[in-house]
Amino acid sequence: MRPLADVRILGIEQYGAGPFGSMLLADLGAEVIKIEDPSVGGDVGRYVPPFAEGEDSLFFESFNRNKRSLSLDLSTTSGVKVFEDLVRVSDAVYSNLRGDVPGKMGLTYASLKHLNPAIVCCSLSGFGMTGPRSTEPGYDYILQGLAGWMSITGDPGGPPTKSGLSLVDYSGGLVAAVSLLSGLHAARRDGVGGDCDISLYDTAISMLTYVATWNLNGGFEPVRTRNSAHPSLVPFQAFLASDGWVVVGCAKEKFWHRLAKAVGHPEWIFDPRYLTFSERAENSEPLLRDLEGIFRRKSVTHWVSILGKAGVPVGPVNDVAQALSDPHTLARKLIVETEHPRFGKVRQVASPAGFGTDEREYRRAPMRNEDFSYVARELLGYQEEEITNFVELGAFGAGMEQHTNPEQSNYSRET
Repeated sequence: MRPLADVRILGIEQYGAGPFGSMLLADLGAEVIKIEDPSVGGDVGRYVPPFAEGEDSLFFESFNRNKRSLSLDLSTTSGVKVFEDLVRVSDAVYSNLRGDVPGKMGLTYASLKHLNPAIVCCSLSGFGMTGPRSTEPGYDYILQGLAGWMSITGDPGGPPTKSGLSLVDYSGGLVAAVSLLSGLHAARRDGVGGDCDISLYDTAISMLTYVATWNLNGGFEPVRTRNSAHPSLVPFQAFLASDGWVVVGCAKEKFWHRLAKAVGHPEWIFDPRYLTFSERAENSEPLLRDLEGIFRRKSVTHWVSILGKAGVPVGPVNDVAQALSDPHTLARKLIVETEHPRFGKVRQVASPAGFGTDEREYRRAPMRNEDFSYVARELLGYQEEEITNFVELGAFGAGMEQHTNPEQSNYSRET
């Protein structure tokens, strides 16, 4: 039995941040039923280029594996009725909408507790459900700017720079997943659910960590550092080798001693300019100039080998293809495959979350409304006349007549 096999989550989610968090829970065995708005063709992630055809995209596959899908129009009375029936048999409602929207749509604990006193309502929004920005949409790029990340990223003299990945989105998804699980734990212990008000803004600000502490307590003003250097530890940065870049990190004095010996300068260990972190920081210019000259003479492979054997933290600056084919990536089974009727065999990265020796299972992302029959007939136990009535009232969107046949499916879940 998977760790979260007894958990059912209703996901009113789209694009990246929300689906990333719920996918981690689905990978751990939770049944995540993705509620998609039929009036707009479902999750906008289905249409993200460049690898997109019809309602399928590799972007969508990356964030929605192991989930189910139900088209449900929550703007209709009948759609809300179906949703309420789902709340009664679920553990959590998980949304990533603008901060003021869950309250308007009735997706909060106050609105749903009469249906299920133990329901956990987790909202992941750009700016949270309170505060002056709560009604604003929030996107990763915007948040990296607002939270100060871009001001300290990139080389000195260059423009403000965002991370190459949507780290605020993904971190927000992780925080939402952890918060939802803590809410489920409390609800099962106490029998009472509640709200999780999570925001990308809170996440981004909190990840300033020690830089924020230094600023708040010592007036520290972070600046961009050359070659991605650590703001206080020297040497800890990228160095240009003869054929690429290598990252070397001396986060402890013992690593500095090993590095000095490995590059042929054991006397640096006793040089009064370089005795401690503070002295090396104060005298970083001559030290880094010398190290840069040394590293340029040999290849990345040479330095990774020499420093690795010496016990110095070191690694090459890989491109994406190199990272995905790294022997450690393969040894950790971080590339998984699913079968897709449109894209064939889809390779993607595995979930980092796990428990015990449980073998992880991966199933492709669902077609929109693929699980209509399962939800309506098996989970909610609707009779055919009830389904017909809901269809006619527009609960599941237009064109739903095709789904009244219990044998009909977009394609098999076994794929």
